[in-house]
Amino acid sequence: MIGLLQRVRYARVEVQQNTVAEIDTGLLVFIGVERMDDESKADRLLKRLLGYRVFSDHQNKMNLSVIDVNGGLLLVPQFTLAADTRKGMRPGFSSAATPEEGQRLFDYLLEGALATHNKVANGLFGADMQISLCNDGPVTFTLSV
Repeated sequence: MIGLLQRVRYARVEVQQNTVAEIDTGLLVFIGVERMDDESKADRLLKRLLGYRVFSDHQNKMNLSVIDVNGGLLLVPQFTLAADTRKGMRPGFSSAATPEEGQRLFDYLLEGALATHNKVANGLFGADMQISLCNDGPVTFTLSV
């Protein structure tokens, strides 16, 4: 399971010109699901996302998590994160989970986030989404579990 996280000042998801999710300060996380992923990997990724220290403390060091700053967590499914880009001029998706399994594990991750954190929003699985954000830093990390 892959999480591409960005520390943001705000982020918004639109589908067909309608806002379906938005957060203020927090983490925008694109989620990719691979073939061998399961609930234990989703649990591990969520734990890391909520505890990952990417927000600055009073000494301007990255020592605070999204929970510490009471920030938003915006989860967005992104199939293309599981692409194999090692060769050729076109991505391959043989390592990606099936759409059904990808949605099941994304939904599982989202349910865990909603049960654990008080500011959670989400994009829509399989939708053509437009994402607007202000990356704060910029700060971007890839977490793989």
